[in-house]
Amino acid sequence: MITSNFNYSGIIHCISLNPVKLFSVSFITASSFLYAQSRPEDSLSTAVQTVEVIGRKSKGYSSDYSFAATKIAMKNKDLPLTLNTITKELITDRQAFQLGEVMKNVNGVSPSSYYNQYNIRGISQNEEGQIINGMRTRQYYFLQPMTSNIERVEVFKGPASITMSSVDPGGTINMVTKKPLSGPRHEISLSGGSFETYRVTTDLTGSLNKSKTLLYRFNGAYQNAQSFRDHVKNSGILISPSITFVPNEKTSVNVELIFNDLYGNLDRGQPIFGASAGKTDLYSTPRSLNLGAPDDFFKTRELIIMGTVAHHFNQSISFNASYMKQYWRENLQEHRTTNSFVPDMDNKPVSSLAMMQFVQRKQNWATDNINAYFNFKFKTGSAQHQALVGYDSQIWEKRQGGQQNAARGFLLKNGSVASSYNPAKAADYQTVNYNGTVIPKPNVTPFDLNPGASNYQGTDFNMLNAVTSLPSALTTTHAAYIQHLLTWKKFKILSGIRQEWFQDITSYKESNESSFKNNKLLYRLGITYSLTENINLYGTYLTGYQPQSNTVTLMPNTSNLTGSAARFKPLTSDLKELGIKAQLFGRISLNLAVYEINQRNILINANNPSEPDELIQRGADRSRGFEAEFSGHILPQWHIYGGYSYIDAKILDDSNRDLIGKRKENTSKNSVTIWTRYNFSNMEFLKDFGIGAGVLYQSSKIPWFTRSFELPAYTTIDAALYYTPAKTVQLSFNLNNITNKVYWIGAQNYLRLFPGTPRNYLLTATYKF
Repeated sequence: MITSNFNYSGIIHCISLNPVKLFSVSFITASSFLYAQSRPEDSLSTAVQTVEVIGRKSKGYSSDYSFAATKIAMKNKDLPLTLNTITKELITDRQAFQLGEVMKNVNGVSPSSYYNQYNIRGISQNEEGQIINGMRTRQYYFLQPMTSNIERVEVFKGPASITMSSVDPGGTINMVTKKPLSGPRHEISLSGGSFETYRVTTDLTGSLNKSKTLLYRFNGAYQNAQSFRDHVKNSGILISPSITFVPNEKTSVNVELIFNDLYGNLDRGQPIFGASAGKTDLYSTPRSLNLGAPDDFFKTRELIIMGTVAHHFNQSISFNASYMKQYWRENLQEHRTTNSFVPDMDNKPVSSLAMMQFVQRKQNWATDNINAYFNFKFKTGSAQHQALVGYDSQIWEKRQGGQQNAARGFLLKNGSVASSYNPAKAADYQTVNYNGTVIPKPNVTPFDLNPGASNYQGTDFNMLNAVTSLPSALTTTHAAYIQHLLTWKKFKILSGIRQEWFQDITSYKESNESSFKNNKLLYRLGITYSLTENINLYGTYLTGYQPQSNTVTLMPNTSNLTGSAARFKPLTSDLKELGIKAQLFGRISLNLAVYEINQRNILINANNPSEPDELIQRGADRSRGFEAEFSGHILPQWHIYGGYSYIDAKILDDSNRDLIGKRKENTSKNSVTIWTRYNFSNMEFLKDFGIGAGVLYQSSKIPWFTRSFELPAYTTIDAALYYTPAKTVQLSFNLNNITNKVYWIGAQNYLRLFPGTPRNYLLTATYKF
């Protein structure tokens, strides 16, 4: 049994439990049972912790095991790849209520915008990077998911297609949900802070019968918050119950539900005045400036149902099957820029007037995930083998009835709308005088960037000139895979092959239905060598593959989405990596890695103001880098997590020949992240207190769509104070960006910069019962 309090120390006390019961609760996955079987009886509690049925043994910032990386319980130090894990303890200490707040702790990962969009090892995600319990969901892009039901967040560096099908070349974010515990544990937290932020969370778990074969967990959360950004707000409700049934020593069943109801708006960024190379003033407008309107909104509702069945036939053969169903729908209304300034009659940009568009969109879809595999263990001489044979399937159905309406362009005298301004036909356009400058009259009222200008964006458009039915679609992926782990002397060799079959059907179940098929064989090879008991060397080679339909599912312009898999070449990638993993003094995990990631056929925005969602394809780019990462405890009461990353990301092939050899967009060459917590548990008069501190450094970036200016490097400093007057109560006070640094986390162009949050605080009271 694990005993702990808020002042978690480096030593967790265990009491002996009946081995039969330990075995019974270890069947959350078949692979976890195999691991438990291989351990001596006095270590069974450790085996149980790795599957998080009654919690991890460690209560710090390190996680020793991962299942999603290989579908078997491998120690992280034995994995021939880089895996970053943010545990729930670190999430709690940083009061990271949303995924974006969690990700700033991950080395080599930086946000590209306010959305759920990250740059991993110099490669931007294609809007589809988040996985839940190793299974794919669609649309975690615009609004940040809440984390109160998350046990840990795992970031797999490099293309993980061999394990998780079509995922991003830079890396994959896997959110592992909390599982039921056998012992009773109840917790409620209340939070309040800057920008009228209010939060409530609850976490309840325990057994439903005396034999503890039926376990439950319930996580719930509510948030309501404003922002330092004009007209930006967000609120959300999360409900996540789960049940685990362990009828005997060989079988377990887990059922889980996640309901998310989010309401907010899309913050498209801060505009600045016209860019001039080396002279652009990033401070020409306040960081609060937002081009959106007060009545803009973005509503999403999501329901996820997951089930897992695991069965152990004997000590050598086990079976695991998982299923996930996701329903998702959106309702959007927004004002946003067309990524250009309004032209004057000579077609010269008026740098104080941002060209605007008005967009409405409704759509809904459903996804199905199936994953099933057999796990075999056997020996040949002195070599141990663990073989995995499996099948998985992902089906995404974009349902009929979706529609997008848009107003953009310029008004003509005949009452119609032109998508762009043609100065040769200036006489055909309606005109209007703005502050002494005559301009062709936009369909949507432009945004005046001058200080003090009135910019209420209500019903300010003349006509919806782009009314589009979003076609139904069906995207399916089926795959068969084989994975083999060979353990021989000091070597562990992880190999695998995966055959995937893709099909995209556009206008699904309609008279003009069309289909496109593709297939790909993927493979991996990783070797780990135990130099000493505490030091491992590894090397790995991975390949990745994404049909382009999987990279543009959220693009609202249907002309870019329909048939994209057939129109554009698939995104292919590969990773080469060498590294060292070490355990220092039994307390600190240290990982060092050098890598190269190549990707080809990258879809990027064409930066066409008249067609803001148009896509083009870049030939190739390459990212090379070095990472140093550490986690653990320096002293029993002193925990630390952080790392340093160097990224050299370059464009290798592009239709714009001037870009070849140039630095990639939205990528910091150097970054540092550190967070530490110290508890004064060994000092009598301060034993109820703890402190935390963190530093984040990002070097300069260039925007996505222009190289006329650069986002400067920045350093932010955070701190926290913890007070635990009793084992059941903790007060946490987090102060972020102490120096009130003005900085930008990313940018697309001079009309869409994403400023970082100014100084802010959050106070949380937590009660356990």
